[in-house]
Amino acid sequence: MQPYLEVSKIIDWQNPTILELARSIASPHQNLLAIAKACFEWVRDEIRHSYDDSLNPVTCAASDVLKHKTGFCYAKSHLLAALLRANQIPAGFCYQRLWADETGTKFCLHGFNAIYLNEFGWYRVDARGNRADLHTHFSPPHEQLAYRADQPGEVDFPEIFAQPLAIVVNALQMHQTLEAILQNLPDRSPANC
Repeated sequence: MQPYLEVSKIIDWQNPTILELARSIASPHQNLLAIAKACFEWVRDEIRHSYDDSLNPVTCAASDVLKHKTGFCYAKSHLLAALLRANQIPAGFCYQRLWADETGTKFCLHGFNAIYLNEFGWYRVDARGNRADLHTHFSPPHEQLAYRADQPGEVDFPEIFAQPLAIVVNALQMHQTLEAILQNLPDRSPANC
């Protein structure tokens, strides 16, 4: 489980602001399951989704997501992993390949997390943020992701990565504005699995 607890430049959970928030979220709770749920709900509800709210800048590192209170699904998953790891709860990264347009000719990755819970094992959660047509929640063992990968060419990748995919990090770091990242959303072909 150690790789799923590690600190990195992107999952910078030892940042003092992240540590303070992680402790604050955890303090009213008695067990790791309740802490995991509280961290998930905080990121889902308190960090605005960059696309939904047309917000800049494009964030990547967990501390930047917290500082700017905005991020794409990938960035929100980075902050959630940081908060969980700061509370010694193993967290990884999962991805789906989804249609990026209505025609199904362009694809992009959607990022979310997996949390290791002693009672259930790995449990996938999606903190991208709710809106009228999307609702996610934390109710193990039942999974409630924002999207289902059920259209032709879509894929629900089974891997749980200890660190975010390089293609995701590179896209977030290379493109500084909402408009630029929307033209360059990361994708992973099923052939590269």
